[in-house]
Amino acid sequence: MRPPLLEWQVFRGSAAVAAGLLSVHQLRGRGWTRLRHDVYCDSRLAADHALLCRATLARLPPESVVLAGPSAAHAHGVLSAAGPDDLVHLILRADRRVGRQVGTRLHRVPLDPTDLCHVDLPGGSSLVLATVPARTAWDAAVWLPLADAVALTDGLLFRRLVTTAALREVAARLAERPGGRRAGHTLGLADGHAASRAESLLRVRLFLAGLPMGVARPPIFTVAPCLAWPEFRVALFRTPDRAGEAVMIDDGWLVLRLAPQTEFPEVVRHLRAALSGRGWRNTRKQDVVESALSSTMR
Repeated sequence: MRPPLLEWQVFRGSAAVAAGLLSVHQLRGRGWTRLRHDVYCDSRLAADHALLCRATLARLPPESVVLAGPSAAHAHGVLSAAGPDDLVHLILRADRRVGRQVGTRLHRVPLDPTDLCHVDLPGGSSLVLATVPARTAWDAAVWLPLADAVALTDGLLFRRLVTTAALREVAARLAERPGGRRAGHTLGLADGHAASRAESLLRVRLFLAGLPMGVARPPIFTVAPCLAWPEFRVALFRTPDRAGEAVMIDDGWLVLRLAPQTEFPEVVRHLRAALSGRGWRNTRKQDVVESALSSTMR
């Protein structure tokens, strides 16, 4: 039997033993899972990134840090932003001091009051501090590789947790901070119609390969290809939709289908040929594009 006070909870093992709720021997039983040093939880809780965040916060003074970047995105509902083995991203509040924590990445950057909100996490009844979705996307754009940052922002937009207007506002407000220029470019690549992380990553990888940026799932007729280039009437499908493809072909579109086993260079080659055949000419200097969006951009 689990003590009622510890059911579905994350807790400090030493505190539970001191309160007489469990013995040291009982802590090693199958009813509990060790998450961090001296941090345990009810073993029925799902072992995801949110639980890892709760366990990390259990070792820190209350409201001394703020969940940020991919950890905040996961807390807001973009579950693909961080997994159970990923680092927990935290921003240290200006007037607080904490020791180094294993499995975390601690950032020391300014936060405005408008950047903060409270979110709910499994394993406890108290709400925890996190960055609001717009600031979450901005931090991710500074800290993460380009494709990962865009995928995270796409997820926030797709779930209507943030608007493009809010992204423009935060990019303008923080433009002069370190990484601000890069973040502005990154957030400008986001597309709220991308339905999955895989679609977002494909769109950005194709762009970095020198192709024009595709539009995610445009509502063309009643068909939704995963990517399209309406200016050139070229569409890319990841899953077969023979009826939809036929409608687009009859209207003069060039339709390509991405088979699961297709290697990325082959996708680029076919798309480049299709777009070039429809009048696209590459005017970008790829080395300039990549350097402009690199982690050193300020």
